[in-house]
Amino acid sequence: MLQTEYEFTLPCGYIDQHGNLHRDGIMRRAMALDEIEPLADQRVRANEAYLIILLLGRVVTSLGTLPSVGAVVIERLFATDFAFLQDLYSRVNEMEASLIDTQCPACQTRFTLNLLEGYNE
Repeated sequence: MLQTEYEFTLPCGYIDQHGNLHRDGIMRRAMALDEIEPLADQRVRANEAYLIILLLGRVVTSLGTLPSVGAVVIERLFATDFAFLQDLYSRVNEMEASLIDTQCPACQTRFTLNLLEGYNE
């Protein structure tokens, strides 16, 4: 079965307006519309680097106890956490790179290992 959601823990965490720290979240696999629709956004037209902020705002579906995650939350992440999510986005959306065929050294059973399961640092 295709995994579509991935749990993560941010290295630093997002601090909300009340001083609460949010580190644990879920990122879903991107759909075509997630990558196409932000291209029409004026912020992306003015600065292409803003595209990843909009993408992450769409695919990060939860972060701690925040009621929602969007571009505003992604904009306010520490650079360390932003880089972490960019890396996770790349890994999640490159299926071939996250699945490897391997073999158990003890029993010689062959299986496919998903390198993204439980992706936390």
